[in-house]
Amino acid sequence: MTSYDWLAAVYDTVAFIAFDTETTGLDPVSGRIVEIGAVKFDQRGVIARYNVLINPEMPMPEEAGKVNGITDEMLKDKPLIADVFPDFFDFIGTGVLVAHNAPFDINYVNAELKRAGKFPLTNKAVDTRIFAKEVFPGLSSYALQDLAVQFGITALEAHRAEDDARVCMELFEQILSRFLKNNPELVEKIRTETDVASLLAPETEQKEKDYSRSLF
Repeated sequence: MTSYDWLAAVYDTVAFIAFDTETTGLDPVSGRIVEIGAVKFDQRGVIARYNVLINPEMPMPEEAGKVNGITDEMLKDKPLIADVFPDFFDFIGTGVLVAHNAPFDINYVNAELKRAGKFPLTNKAVDTRIFAKEVFPGLSSYALQDLAVQFGITALEAHRAEDDARVCMELFEQILSRFLKNNPELVEKIRTETDVASLLAPETEQKEKDYSRSLF
C-alpha cells in the first residue's frame, strides 16, 4: 500500500504534468517564483513542454542565484507572475500534477496565486519523493538528483525548472512502473472498484467553479 494507490485507476486515462519551480528563497510568503518548468505526458509519451522565466519584482538573492544560476539580468524583461498564470493554467488543465517535494512547489504557486487574488491549485498531485520512499524503501538518499543517478536518469541542467521537471517525469514513470509490477492484485482490485470520474470529479468541479469566478 502507498499514498498513491489511486494511480492504478487513472494512470492510463489522465494526463500528468511534472513541474518544478525555481524561486528566490525557501519561504513562499517572502519569496517569489522566478521560473516554472513543466512537461505534460501520458502513458504514450510526452505531450507538450512548458518553460518560462518570471520577473519577481525583487533582486535575485545571491544564495538562490548560486543554486539555480538565474540572474537579475536574465529576469529583468520577463513577464510578471500574474501574466504567466493564464498560460500555465491552460497548460496543466485538470491533469495530475507530479513534483519532487511537491508541497514546496505547490505552496509557492498557491502563495503567488493568493497575492494575485486568485484561487489555489485544486489538481490532484503526486510527490515523487514520498512515492519513491514507499516503492523503493531503504535508499540512502531521496533527493531528486541522487535518485536520478540511482535510476540512470541523466540530469542535463540540475536546478533549472525545465530539466528538473523532465527528471521528475522520468523518475515518476520508473516508480509507477515498479508499483504496478509489484502489486498486480491490488492494481486489479483498484481498477475494478474505482470510479475514475468520481475520483477526479471534486478537483475538476472545483477548478471549473474557480475559473468561472476568477478569469485571468
